[in-house]
Amino acid sequence: MRIEAGALRALADRIAGPMSQAFDRAVNLLFACRGRVVVSGMGKSGIIARKIAATLSSTGTPAIFLHPAEAVHGDLGMVVAGDVVIALSSSGETEEILSLLVTLKRLQIMLISMTCDRLYAKANYQVSTLATAADVALDCSVDKEACNLGLAPTASTTTMLALGDALAVALSEKRGFKEEDFANLHPGGKLGKRLARVENLMHSGAAVPRVAPETRMPDVIYEMSRKKLGVTTVTDGHKLVGVISDGDLRRLLESRGKDVLDLTAAECMTRNPKTIGRQEFATSALAMLEEKKITSLIVVNRQLEVEGIVHLHDLWGTEMV
Repeated sequence: MRIEAGALRALADRIAGPMSQAFDRAVNLLFACRGRVVVSGMGKSGIIARKIAATLSSTGTPAIFLHPAEAVHGDLGMVVAGDVVIALSSSGETEEILSLLVTLKRLQIMLISMTCDRLYAKANYQVSTLATAADVALDCSVDKEACNLGLAPTASTTTMLALGDALAVALSEKRGFKEEDFANLHPGGKLGKRLARVENLMHSGAAVPRVAPETRMPDVIYEMSRKKLGVTTVTDGHKLVGVISDGDLRRLLESRGKDVLDLTAAECMTRNPKTIGRQEFATSALAMLEEKKITSLIVVNRQLEVEGIVHLHDLWGTEMV
């Protein structure tokens, strides 16, 4: 772990120092890509390449993985003019990767390489074929592998992975990639649930309890019981003017007794209730519910017209509670 951590610190120093211009050129090249980013690698580097392609795709940059051995048997058709290729090879001499170079040059495909050439070291190392052919060459060199034999790709693949993540994150920042963009690309799984919008969770239409300000309290109680949300909106037309909750009823009964039944909704309601917009994230709704120690939020539009209700129970299925 310390060997790999040391390799990452050295990589960070290179990106901040001698490799900074090459890193910036790589980000700008990917940003200007009119097609897709095609990431390729063989063996352990190929596994890392798959992950880099997945990270790019999930952060707003269309990317695919190309297996170099399959590429020379027809899959090169996946690469078209306007694409950018990121090729990973620890040695920079991987035969399957080098066999792609002629086609990439013929198609005028821009190439970014990730190799362990020690391109920015003071010693006079020989630059690999892949790094030489690349439009931008990035150095993932390590002092040694974590393997006790010094042979299995360990620290080197860790630096490749981290460098791919750094490119993806820098690129997403340059694109102005936002939380809502991330949510749109992750509709499934736990991430998708956590990034769900209020409009996908709220009760709407006939499921929303509504009473008019002049409604007598027996009818208010009936509406609350029928809709089973523990609250009712009080609306003037469609515009929200207040709410009445189970808690409001308990407090009124304690203070007024059975006289409560002679009152109207307007006389019992809480004015200026807590509201939220339908486009807000479920996480924002949960934060408001916890902060205010309430169980429901009224969903309104800009005109304060009621569009729905989101209840704490609705958020349980998001795995946030």
